[in-house]
Amino acid sequence: MNQALRSQVRTREGNRCEYCLIHQEHDSFFTFPIDHIVARQHGGDTTLGNLALSCFRCNSRKGPNIASIDPLSGRLTELYHPRRARWKHHFEWIGPMINGKTDVGRATVSLLAMNHPDIVLLRELLIEEGTFPPVVD
Repeated sequence: MNQALRSQVRTREGNRCEYCLIHQEHDSFFTFPIDHIVARQHGGDTTLGNLALSCFRCNSRKGPNIASIDPLSGRLTELYHPRRARWKHHFEWIGPMINGKTDVGRATVSLLAMNHPDIVLLRELLIEEGTFPPVVD
């Protein structure tokens, strides 16, 4: 992946993780990696339409997965696809917690551990500062 493509992904998303919506400036330990939404091993290509900016936590939990188990129904469910779906359709904020509103949302929240205590604590602090959560369209 060339630098121009990396830059396009970062600029498009405003340096914000497309899964948990944390901003790069709030996670200064790791530079956010670029995620292949559909991993190359599953036939995904390295094009702008298949790339998402993701924080280290979400990226490492997602790995090459394109599906997981919906904890409510127990069914295999596709994961949230940032190019095909709108965040607010599948997720909502309940204070510092991300709630999955759909099977896709629940499976994604579960697999990516989007409500891990460490990230929830960070979100609580950012909410107190008035810098979180971001407005989502």
